[in-house]
Amino acid sequence: MTVRFATEADAGRLLAIYGQYIDTPVTFEYDLPTEAQFAARIRDITGHWPYLICEEDGAAVGYAYAHLARERAAYGWYVELSIYLDRNWTGRGLGRRLYALLLDLLRSQGVRTAMGCVTLPNPASETLHAALGFDRVGVSRRAGYKNGVWHDVAWFEKPLAPFPASPPPTVPVDQLDRSAVAALIKKHFPE
Repeated sequence: MTVRFATEADAGRLLAIYGQYIDTPVTFEYDLPTEAQFAARIRDITGHWPYLICEEDGAAVGYAYAHLARERAAYGWYVELSIYLDRNWTGRGLGRRLYALLLDLLRSQGVRTAMGCVTLPNPASETLHAALGFDRVGVSRRAGYKNGVWHDVAWFEKPLAPFPASPPPTVPVDQLDRSAVAALIKKHFPE
């Protein structure tokens, strides 16, 4: 199993995984994006944040990424996480390893708080967040309407680093030390 940073060229393979969830409330999108739209999303995120792809024998089996939770400047140290696994790969600990790697990369970038949003009920995702030390900080009632049902969304947060009076800006992921990044990948995905 290997993990690397995704590129726009991975859009079709990652879209195939995402498509497994389009008819569920896991995503609140109604329609599957086009490959070009998905590639643009990857490009927009990878300009600063980690977007990981996990492969087994060359096949994409999951991906995880982070992006700013809000666009205003004061939120520059607060990110939202997303993770999607091929359904044949759920329940094997892959999500936990991929999320843990993502959190370590975000710490290296100087992120202070990570958050996840989970459509309820989703016991697997709720358990994942709890196992990784996230606190459930709230629930938005009837936040989204999909498949003829109103869905609640739970918000999970995890502090990643201290909160100094004058935090330096976060470091773009492509400016992190490559050997340190390789060590983090190896820590979570040893050969």
